[in-house]
Amino acid sequence: MTLRQERSSVSRRLAYVVISVVFVGYFSNAFLYVLQAGATPVRIAGSLACLLSIGYLQLRVFSRPGTDLRSAKAYLALGALALLVFVPMLFFPNAWAGMPGFFAGSALLVLPGRVRWLVFGAVALVNAAAKIGQWETGVLIYYLVSSMVAGLVVYGLSRLPSLVKQLETVRSELADLAVSQERLRFARDLHDLLGFSLSAITLKVELTRKLIGEHTDRALRELAEILGIAREALTDVRAVASSYRELSLADEIESARSVLTAAGVTATIEADETELAPRSRTVLATVLREGVTNLLRHSEATRCTITISGTDGFVSIDVVNDGAPAEAGTDQGSGLTNLATRTTALGGSILAQASPDGVYRLHAEVPTDPASEERASDPRPAGPMMATRFAQVLLTAVVVGYGAMATTLSTHFYSSVGAAGIAAAAVSSAVAVGLVLGLVSRPHVRLTPVRVGAVLAALAVCVYTAPFVFTNPYLGAVPGFLAGSAALLLPRRTGWLAFVAVVAAQGAIYHVMGPSIGEGVVDTVYGVIAATNHGLVLYALTRLRSTVNELHEAREELATAAVTQERLRFARDLHDLLGYSLSAITLKSELTHRLAVIDPGRARQELTEVLEISRQALADVRSVALSYRELSFDEETQSAQALLSAADIEVTVRIDACDQLPKEVTVTLATVLREGVTNLLRHSKAEHCEIVLASSRHLVTMDIINDGIPTIERKSRDGSGIGNLTTRVRALGGDLQAGLTPEHTYRLRAEIPLPLN
Repeated sequence: MTLRQERSSVSRRLAYVVISVVFVGYFSNAFLYVLQAGATPVRIAGSLACLLSIGYLQLRVFSRPGTDLRSAKAYLALGALALLVFVPMLFFPNAWAGMPGFFAGSALLVLPGRVRWLVFGAVALVNAAAKIGQWETGVLIYYLVSSMVAGLVVYGLSRLPSLVKQLETVRSELADLAVSQERLRFARDLHDLLGFSLSAITLKVELTRKLIGEHTDRALRELAEILGIAREALTDVRAVASSYRELSLADEIESARSVLTAAGVTATIEADETELAPRSRTVLATVLREGVTNLLRHSEATRCTITISGTDGFVSIDVVNDGAPAEAGTDQGSGLTNLATRTTALGGSILAQASPDGVYRLHAEVPTDPASEERASDPRPAGPMMATRFAQVLLTAVVVGYGAMATTLSTHFYSSVGAAGIAAAAVSSAVAVGLVLGLVSRPHVRLTPVRVGAVLAALAVCVYTAPFVFTNPYLGAVPGFLAGSAALLLPRRTGWLAFVAVVAAQGAIYHVMGPSIGEGVVDTVYGVIAATNHGLVLYALTRLRSTVNELHEAREELATAAVTQERLRFARDLHDLLGYSLSAITLKSELTHRLAVIDPGRARQELTEVLEISRQALADVRSVALSYRELSFDEETQSAQALLSAADIEVTVRIDACDQLPKEVTVTLATVLREGVTNLLRHSKAEHCEIVLASSRHLVTMDIINDGIPTIERKSRDGSGIGNLTTRVRALGGDLQAGLTPEHTYRLRAEIPLPLN
């Protein structure tokens, strides 16, 4: 198990422990108030049965990862929970005041769309309305806010473990998606660079074989063209293979120094030790290699200066020599065009220019970390970003809610503490909320030990000043903020010892001050339970949010690693399959060129072998390209479901049996499905998506329908886009349509006719 997998597993276990402790805290507090109101056997048995049933439903249904919360079972469980929450309120009105939060939170988990928020708000209003006539306005507001906060706590603690698990799944899916996109690019490179060249060689070899002996001069011209095409193709293979291997900039610098010195060129090389991402390092190494290669091939330089320096997030390379080529702007070999494509893909630039005094300068600039540039401008897929935003918003809402609860509860004691006491409680709560949200719960804020001590001391002042000044434990900031912050900021063992100390101190404070206000033992137990629950909720939501952030950031790393592996495999395939073949074609064509006049029979024999090699090489190109190009519709469907579910998009899939469909049809449909889902995640805010594949004897149709209208129409990054999809579908005689429907949904529809049997 890797460190990151272990951390994810620990996070899920932590969530289960915290959920259990927090829920037990709610149940224990309710049971104590039941006992206080009258401990008869019937009341004890009835309340325990209801509380245990609520706990079972919450832990075994609503909080369990993998549970289908849109199923009939979930709706039945929600109905049962409603009865367990609201019916006992007729018998235990005060003791059951905290239970509506369980129904409110579970409604957020189970019900769809806006309905869940309407039910959530209605539950909070009903809980507060039930206390009208019993309490003053401030306490009614307390009950309103406490129901909402309890609902958010139940919702968050139940939802976050599932989100962490979904993120683990989506990491793998996104890495696979990145690899698949890279495979498609490999296929295009193979087809564009080598398909035409090998086809041309095959045709010209067949023609030349017929011409030898009768039209020798023309045969020699054809052989010269074959040689040119073969050499260019071999160069292309090496260029493509090289472009998929990570290059070492340090190795390229040493190679450049050695080559230039051997050629009699005085080399001056200056390089900063700038930390570079692998992609930037590879591009700079490629620019250096190309610059030195062109210098040796196309100039008569005697001096060359190579300078590599970094500033403000960018690193630049300058290759300057005193032998400007005759055609400075001409593309040679892989050339400036390919270099420009690679640098601009990273957000960089390249410039080549010759001055009148014969100095030639090649300048390139790329970001030190192109991934960070992409993260700054890239609209992330909805699933991981939704999890991150959800965790942040949830934590903020709960912390602010706890602060509001402490302030509104203090108004109940206005007669004994006056306006000064209420003001002190309000200011203490506000400052504590600011410290928790601004410093304690921020995942990227690193506090020194001195600042940790200062933050905890400030929280202790907020928690304890008002209670001791006004002799009332219900005033001041939320004690759980101090307990949870100690567990978060201090070393593990020290932090949890401090957590226990704060909780114990709170019990002691309520024991000393509570009886003068009301409830004795109940007050003491309430103080312990409240401090424990609030501290654990703060700790859990902060830790789980940090874990979500870490898993989210790991997406780029994993996808990049997967793509790098695929590139290396492709480079090996390309070299092993085509390097030998093209070298053999070149050598045998050179031999044939020499034999054409002196031994036509032998020349024909050599051309026959060249023809066989070229045909085999063309078959190899098609084989490699096909292996990178073929997609599985079943795998794409499963990937789409995983990605959409992780993005919190409700997905419905209805697929007719597609086993009997021609392979080219399923590959095209898989491509359309991938592009449709990718565009949905990038460019819309959908909540529901429906994928339907229907086939008849003569036609197969696929619809991807969602309720999120795209914010912008644009092509995806790999350039396939709607235009290329349309081309692929029409190549099979079909049609592709994308646009709004009368039901105000967005539909991507592909129709492909099936061949007659």
